[in-house]
Amino acid sequence: MRISVIGCGYLGAVHAACMAKLGHDVVGIDVDEMKIAELSAARAPFYEPGLEELLMEVQKTGRLKFTTDMGAVAESEIHFICVGTPQKKGENAADMTYVDAAVTAMLPHLQPHSVVVGKSTVPVGTAGRLSDLVAQQQSSAHLVWNPEFLREGHAVADTLQPDRFVYGVFDGSEDHPAVALLDAVYSKPISAGTPRLVTDLPTAELVKVAANSFLATKISFINAMAELCEAAGADVTRLADAIGMDDRIGRKFLNAGIGFGGGCLPKDIRAFMARAGELGADQALTFLREVDAINMRRRSRVVELTRELCDGSLLGRRITVLGAAFKPESDDVRDSPALSIAAQLQLQGAVVTVTDPKALANAARRFPELHYERQLDAAISGADALLLLTEWNEYRELDPHDVGSVMVSQRILDGRNVLDPEKWRAAGWTFRGLGRA
Repeated sequence: MRISVIGCGYLGAVHAACMAKLGHDVVGIDVDEMKIAELSAARAPFYEPGLEELLMEVQKTGRLKFTTDMGAVAESEIHFICVGTPQKKGENAADMTYVDAAVTAMLPHLQPHSVVVGKSTVPVGTAGRLSDLVAQQQSSAHLVWNPEFLREGHAVADTLQPDRFVYGVFDGSEDHPAVALLDAVYSKPISAGTPRLVTDLPTAELVKVAANSFLATKISFINAMAELCEAAGADVTRLADAIGMDDRIGRKFLNAGIGFGGGCLPKDIRAFMARAGELGADQALTFLREVDAINMRRRSRVVELTRELCDGSLLGRRITVLGAAFKPESDDVRDSPALSIAAQLQLQGAVVTVTDPKALANAARRFPELHYERQLDAAISGADALLLLTEWNEYRELDPHDVGSVMVSQRILDGRNVLDPEKWRAAGWTFRGLGRA
């Protein structure tokens, strides 16, 4: 099929490349000329494992091209809206500027019987509003909502072999003409067994924010248990193992640590609360305020634990922070707990060095006042304490004897609870974990 993808950021670039991999003819459109130039040269403008290799593969077939010309949508049957919905400055609500601009720019080029597919995470009610605009431009065209469920670091696999498809159509009916068209787009994963669900538009819009809110709640729950475990002298990792054996609960997302970040969970739960308030249902989501508060409290807790680790004072202490990205296998530093903690430590007098395998360039743009060191050995040398805040494999596999030989003091705080405390203590380290005795 002939497909256009409007917006070539994280979501759009991955979606465009994967649709070409599935055999479709795809054009990716974005207003950022530099981004388009990079993608046209098969270079990903961000780090995502496997994406550059996929771009090179599909561009050789001629099925994928990129342009800044919105008129290119006229050649396509299906148009995917993949632009960002960041948090508004000074508010919790989502900023719909980019979604509205993308649809407005596309409308003059819309052909009869076209299908516009929203993939961006939007406040419920957006699809109905945009559907009216599409219908006014082309009465035979349709707007549907098909939320994405990508995990950064696994986005290519999650697009090619997703765990489900959700189609939101105006009447919620399997007989809606857009359903068959989307089934044709996703025919390969559907034939491989990926389930799909057809809903009305508002339900489809709610799926992604509801899922993210549930995951955020689970993370904040175990972090609240970590606070209690520290007070009681218990071990939150063993607690999580025990309650995770209950198949009604499950072990995933029960890893206590410094909390969640990134471009989805924090802003999505805040936008969800804001939209609920607009709909007069704010009482339904008041629990998310505490979820958000627990998450933010983890950052200040790490600062206090670091002070304790350094004998009660941060002033002049050389602290090395292992990790800048909000999660491993990503260079995304949006709302990164690791960077927030590093900045707070520096404000309180510590001499902070941050290292990360992929995210230093993005981190330096966000927090230019911090010191960055690409080489791990140089970052560690002469440090008074280490903070493992992003669980890259190379940090998980550090040898405590090798690391300790180049440090001033052997102190480490494991902010992700991924290290073996006994191994590090046996090597002479003062070890602190979160929620562990």
